[in-house]
Amino acid sequence: MGLTPAPIEAWFLAWIALIPLWLLISQAPQEKQPYRRAITYSIAWGAGYHGLALAWITGIHPMTWLGVPWLPSLLITIFCWAFITFWGILYVALWSLGMTALIQKLQPPPWLSILVASALWCTLEMIWAEGNLYWTSLSYTQSPHNLIIIHLGQLSGPLTVTALIVAVNGLIAEAILTKGKKIPLFGTAIALLITSHLIGWGLYYRPLAQNPDTAIKVGIIQGNIPNEIKLSSTGWQKALIGYKEGYETLVAQGVDAILTPETSLPFIWDQPVSRFNPLQQDFYNTVLAKQIPVWIGGFGSQGSSITNSLFSMSATGEIIGRYDKTKLVPLGEYIPLEQTLGRIVERLSPLDAHLVAGRENQTFNTPFGLAIAGICYDSPFPDLFRRQAAQGGQFILSASNNAHYSADMPRQHHAQDILRAVETDRWAVIATNTGYSAIVDPHGRTLWFSELDQYQLHSETIYRRETQTPYVRWGNWLTPLLVCLAIGSSVWKWVEQK
Repeated sequence: MGLTPAPIEAWFLAWIALIPLWLLISQAPQEKQPYRRAITYSIAWGAGYHGLALAWITGIHPMTWLGVPWLPSLLITIFCWAFITFWGILYVALWSLGMTALIQKLQPPPWLSILVASALWCTLEMIWAEGNLYWTSLSYTQSPHNLIIIHLGQLSGPLTVTALIVAVNGLIAEAILTKGKKIPLFGTAIALLITSHLIGWGLYYRPLAQNPDTAIKVGIIQGNIPNEIKLSSTGWQKALIGYKEGYETLVAQGVDAILTPETSLPFIWDQPVSRFNPLQQDFYNTVLAKQIPVWIGGFGSQGSSITNSLFSMSATGEIIGRYDKTKLVPLGEYIPLEQTLGRIVERLSPLDAHLVAGRENQTFNTPFGLAIAGICYDSPFPDLFRRQAAQGGQFILSASNNAHYSADMPRQHHAQDILRAVETDRWAVIATNTGYSAIVDPHGRTLWFSELDQYQLHSETIYRRETQTPYVRWGNWLTPLLVCLAIGSSVWKWVEQK
């Protein structure tokens, strides 16, 4: 499973990668210490998947640009990788223990094992997504290559794909375990795989209604400001030149609005213009002169704290919309268990002020109506985008700074953005500092993809959409349904055995 996301992107392995763990868990109750053995197997599998998939986090080393010496930087990096990998292992271990208990107590038939396994995995992922350490959902293993199957996310979100992956793996594993009737189980696995892809194919090939009246020609500026200088006077000067010239170039190309990356112009923007510093004032005056709206990545104030924000500036220089980053990066933008861990990793954040998260029910106003906004680490959390789509967001604006990590991270980040575009049936405009910036249509097709570590400008026409997918309307309804069916069936089986 660890080979399914970038850099390998062997997405097809997801449909068989859970089988070894399933077989070992199913055999564990026959041994003397089934629960201990189940935990051992799940640690091995979870470390393999989450440890490999999240290996890009080691790209934060060395953090000498933050003033962290080389050796402490290495120790912090190892701690970050181990901590987030452990979090993934934890839910795999809980799933393994739950399956072991089911087999130990009920000795269920294959259909019940598969139902409970799918319901339990989806429930654990759903709970996991409520925290701040969510990234490696089984569903993202299929993005960006299997666009047909990820269209099932329009029905009940990404956990629809997760449930299918678990079910197909389970059917094949149960066919291997079963002494008789192997062919029906194998046949069911193939039928489920084919049927689900046919449904996804039908959704994927629906024509996009593109009314010219809803068109917006957007520009993207990929500033390519290295983190080493980003928050210094040298970085500010380079950012001003790059974003100001990029803005003027895109305006000359006839764009309607321009998107800049996360913290592209790292100043406080929700303050009176009279308090702008000279660099800020220069960019502001350029907007007033050219009169083209711009979505600026910068900082906002919230009491004595600051926010990582995206601002919607109108052609007249007025801030008409603001979105504050909701999911802050653990150990990067905030410190979990700060009183305990603060002294260890307090130098990890380049910000002197205390960064706080935004509310989860925000809307983002633009001169073209409501948009769906996301900043960097918001992208793995589907419900943030679903809520904004349900409230009337007509297109996605995603701003990121992926310069901290290895090249694998922005590739995986792009896979997350594709999922969000498909689930909400929206065009997505993605601007990053160092790559990958992109334009994605509602079917998840990447129409433009930037180079890595280069200054780039791009303009593209997108279309506002007001469609409401079943997922946008009703959220993740599949997981509660699976849970009810699993509990009811398990109780019925238990009563029958009594």
